[in-house]
Amino acid sequence: MSKVFEKVLVANRGEIAVRIIRALREMGTGSVAVYSEADREALHTRLADEAHHIGPTPASESYLNIGKLIEVAKASGAEAVHPGYGFLAESAPFARAVNEAGLTWIGPHPEAIEAMGSKVESRRIMAKAGVPITPGTEDPVASYKDVLDFASEHGFPVAVKASSGGGGKGFAVALDKTEVEAAFDRASREGEAYFGDGSVYVERYLSGPRHIEIQVFRDKHGNAVHLGERDCSIQRRHQKLVEECPSPALTPEMRDEMGRAAVQAAEAVGYDSAGTCEFLVQDSEFFFLEMNTRVQVEHPVTEEVTGIDIVQTGIRVAAGEPLAFGQDDVAWRGHAIEVRLNAEDPAQGFAPSPGAVTVYEEPGGPGVRVDSSLREPGLVPESYDPLVAKLIVRGSDRKAALAILRRALAEFRIEGIATTASFHRAILDDEKFVAGEYTTGFVAERIDKLTIEPATLGEQADTPQKESREVEVEVNGRLFSVRVFGEAGGSGGENGAVQAPVRRGATERKRASVSEGTVAAPMQGTIVKVLVEAGESVEADQAVCVLEAMKMESEVRSRKAGTVAEVHVGAGQAVGRGEPLVSVE
Repeated sequence: MSKVFEKVLVANRGEIAVRIIRALREMGTGSVAVYSEADREALHTRLADEAHHIGPTPASESYLNIGKLIEVAKASGAEAVHPGYGFLAESAPFARAVNEAGLTWIGPHPEAIEAMGSKVESRRIMAKAGVPITPGTEDPVASYKDVLDFASEHGFPVAVKASSGGGGKGFAVALDKTEVEAAFDRASREGEAYFGDGSVYVERYLSGPRHIEIQVFRDKHGNAVHLGERDCSIQRRHQKLVEECPSPALTPEMRDEMGRAAVQAAEAVGYDSAGTCEFLVQDSEFFFLEMNTRVQVEHPVTEEVTGIDIVQTGIRVAAGEPLAFGQDDVAWRGHAIEVRLNAEDPAQGFAPSPGAVTVYEEPGGPGVRVDSSLREPGLVPESYDPLVAKLIVRGSDRKAALAILRRALAEFRIEGIATTASFHRAILDDEKFVAGEYTTGFVAERIDKLTIEPATLGEQADTPQKESREVEVEVNGRLFSVRVFGEAGGSGGENGAVQAPVRRGATERKRASVSEGTVAAPMQGTIVKVLVEAGESVEADQAVCVLEAMKMESEVRSRKAGTVAEVHVGAGQAVGRGEPLVSVE
């Protein structure tokens, strides 16, 4: 295939940056990586042709710094910018800034991003285009009382959603009227915190649906196709954990019907890139949920079954090339399953578990693919998304794919942190999952029936592991790799050998609750809300603060009953691991 760009800046980090860099290399296109202080030695910086420092660890000062990203793109000679997913991938202002700088945005045009970024506006557009939508409000609601009015007409449960939300953020469910005010407050608060938009809308909440998405492409010449479905119903807190292609629940007829609806959605906004239409399916009905105007985390399962490289196709579409295939050329062969290996502990309610990965060994063999942010022991920072790696398997049918998944999970070794691998191993013994008879309620309904292995985070011996090490040297904001032998400065072991990172013990990871009545932060993060005041009585195990870390909110609880003597933090405040939050006497 011909080369479409000489050089592309990848405005992201982690496994998606690695995936894009590899695609660019296959296309003969140069890649430019960017990194924060925490990612100085990350895999994406080592794989790219160039790596440029863009700021300190907080994403707002590095990966979300539009001005700095464009400055690096122009200085490096990049012709285009690929945002990957998350961060700025669905930012119309970033897309416009890229275009105004004379660069090519690898994604849909800004107007499409805006139209589909507002859940309220996208519902209007879809209804006009004839795409089925769930009953809901046409405009944002002003208060929780409006939610009550909607529920009185349509019944409970209801979903309260941030107008600009996505990825499970700004989404809350009220099962009855006692939960409405809290659901409204949470959806609005998360919408403001994550998307800068606190407006919310309400819709009917389906009690036991499948979450099915359709991959679409539309080029700049008006050619549009769909690549079939992905079943993303296995979720926790509305964050996907497992994806399959094809869905165990869909018939070929429903796939065709949903595919046509997804193409209609793309046509309605003049879409011109890779995109994903998400639907809720209950019985024989399906309803439009949202459109993600970017490449999805779970795109590999579609690639494995269709044989179409979604990342490379998106790059070629951005360059103005017509799609190289039509709808009749798309075929689905075999069955693919993706499981997300997050730095989370399923045995502890999927609590974040960032830190040093001391052992990292990927599985191999027929039908196995791993998209990862690591290729050896390294660091999973507290500051970013918990996704460490994606394990994708493909078999001749679902039964074969499950057998390969079981074998691959047994081979995959990640030590030093807890991961969701233990959850994935457990569901392979769950009759509902194995039969493909699951809905979005699977985790809530089945978690207590799963046998999930507890994380074992023992201490690592202090034996030397290497006699040399590769280090990153930054010169004028650009990263270079060099190998150092012998003396390793203050970090070396005996005779200059480099020590493997010390693994945190389980007691250290869980330390955070109380020492002499002080409730402390279990991890680095940001205080979203303080739930108590000085002088207030609290019960044992009562939540006193809501802490956001690794894109997840967690309640921090008091370990004892007593009276709040002092509140040490406020909403919006950044805290470090072990920092006191509330004192209880």
